[in-house]
Amino acid sequence: MKIAAVVLSLLLAAPAAAQDASALKKDMVGQWELATTERSKTCVVTLEADAAGQGAGQGFKLALEPNCATTLPFTKDIAAWSLKGLDIVRLQKAQGEPVIDFTEVESGIFEGRREGEGIYILQNLVAARSLAKSMDQMIGDWAMVLGSGRQVCGLTLTNTDAGDDNYQVFLKPRCDPQVAAFAPTMWRLDHGSMLLIAKSGETWRFDADDNAQWRRVPDAADPLIMLRQ
Repeated sequence: MKIAAVVLSLLLAAPAAAQDASALKKDMVGQWELATTERSKTCVVTLEADAAGQGAGQGFKLALEPNCATTLPFTKDIAAWSLKGLDIVRLQKAQGEPVIDFTEVESGIFEGRREGEGIYILQNLVAARSLAKSMDQMIGDWAMVLGSGRQVCGLTLTNTDAGDDNYQVFLKPRCDPQVAAFAPTMWRLDHGSMLLIAKSGETWRFDADDNAQWRRVPDAADPLIMLRQ
């Protein structure tokens, strides 16, 4: 009886798994931005629903922008795309060998790692361009204030590369001791959060709230807030 129950559960699970894979394939068809995490290097990949043919490891067709091979050299090996399991999107060589595998970390955002190179992001093109606009809007002067309204520091976010997908940030004079001791030198946007990072690696994270302010998390009784100047 136990064996029969296991067989029955597998038979019932198979259609559900097929439906999940079919839904993921449908969601993936379209234009995507393949980029480094800080988006300093990007290229557009168009994923298609048609089979790529016998020589493409049973994958599906795709098209790469002409600049991709120059901007991201590893893309010259990509000939097709495929799904592995229910949650892995693979960009692959002609015979099916993986070039890079992506897993979804947020709705419409996939992360993949290449050994020796780091992490790459595959994101819906419309959403990615919206993020780029948001990134541009972050550049400039900010005030760090407490929930009580008292300003504790001024700082400037720049688009100057600081390495490791970060950008330079500069504190203005006369910051409160707590902020001066933290002394962030870098910042970046990370999955919708603003990160301030010190040389020591200590990181303060801020999330946007409903009032278009950025509040440090976890929250506190007298929260620390970043305001655009």
